[in-house]
Amino acid sequence: MNDVNKETAAEPQGEAADTFEEALQEIEVDAVEIEQDVDELNRLFADACVRADETHDKLMRAHAEMENLKRRHAQELEKTHKFALEKFVSELLGVRDSLELGFAAAQEASADVAKLREGTELTLKMLADVMGKFGVEQIDPVGQPFDPEYHQAMATVPCADVEPNAVVDVIQKGYTLNGRLVRPALVAVSKAAEDGGGA
Repeated sequence: MNDVNKETAAEPQGEAADTFEEALQEIEVDAVEIEQDVDELNRLFADACVRADETHDKLMRAHAEMENLKRRHAQELEKTHKFALEKFVSELLGVRDSLELGFAAAQEASADVAKLREGTELTLKMLADVMGKFGVEQIDPVGQPFDPEYHQAMATVPCADVEPNAVVDVIQKGYTLNGRLVRPALVAVSKAAEDGGGA
């Protein structure tokens, strides 16, 4: 009877030992897999750190490049503002030279008025050419309808032979720069002639 009990008692202990062994093996397998996962995660983390460092380096270089571009752009803009009129001034020097020559000729006792007029006319043409070259256009609206955008009325003149509200005289010419008004033309504008007779 004791032998039977020993065998019966040994069986459950053997099964428990087998189950324990299997559980232990599963834990060992899980531990190996976890270790492999940890190694893989460490590798991925190291790669991510390297890429983050590279990205940070690129970002810092791009930032430095942007700062350099901003500085260069500011310097170029300053030079552009400073020397924007250089070509215009260079062209105007010829006009000034011509005016000085005309003025010197007018100071002479034997000055020829006809030649002085001719020289002045040529100088004015030279000035008009220079201004036109740089987009400066003259507003000389005699005979045109009054346009408050480009003309400033200084007087109204009764005119029987001209339509009302037309420019009959230009007191001072106006100018535009590339289509933008710089100075309006000062003009006299026609109005209907008043009847001489009364009621």
